[in-house]
Amino acid sequence: MTGRPPFPPFTPETAPEKVQAAEDAWNTRDPERVALAYTEDSVWRNRDRLITGRDEIIAFLREKWDRELDYALRKELWSFHGNRIAVRFQYECHDATGQWWRSYGNELWEFTPEGLMSRREASINDVRIAEADRRIFGPRPADERGVLPIH
Repeated sequence: MTGRPPFPPFTPETAPEKVQAAEDAWNTRDPERVALAYTEDSVWRNRDRLITGRDEIIAFLREKWDRELDYALRKELWSFHGNRIAVRFQYECHDATGQWWRSYGNELWEFTPEGLMSRREASINDVRIAEADRRIFGPRPADERGVLPIH
C-alpha cells in the first residue's frame, strides 16, 4: 500500500493541504487516479448510494463523469480532528441536454495512518442554474486556493 501525504493526525497546516489535494484530484475527472486516494476496502455513502472498495469507486466515478459533463469542483475545509476531516463543497456541471447544475454538499472523511481515506460520507443537494449563473470554471486557479464561492 502506498501512503498518501499529508498523514494524520492533521494539523492546521496539513488539513487544508489534504482538502486541496482531493479537490485537485477530483477536478481531473480521472476515476483511476482519484480512487488511489482511497483504501482498497473504502466505504462510501454518496447521497443514497453505498459504495465499497476501489473497483466500485472507479465504476461510480466513471458513471458520474459520463453524466456530469464539464464538472468543476471547489472544496473547503470545515473542521478536522485526529484522522478525520469535514468539508463543504460546491460543484457545477451540465447534463446531456445542456442543463447546468450547481451541487452543494458536505463530506465527512476518515483516514488510515497511511493517509488513505477509508470512509467517505457525502450529503449533496442539486440546484438547476442558468449557464449565465455559473461561478466555477475548471480547476481552481492558484490565487483562489482556500476560497469557496458560497453565496
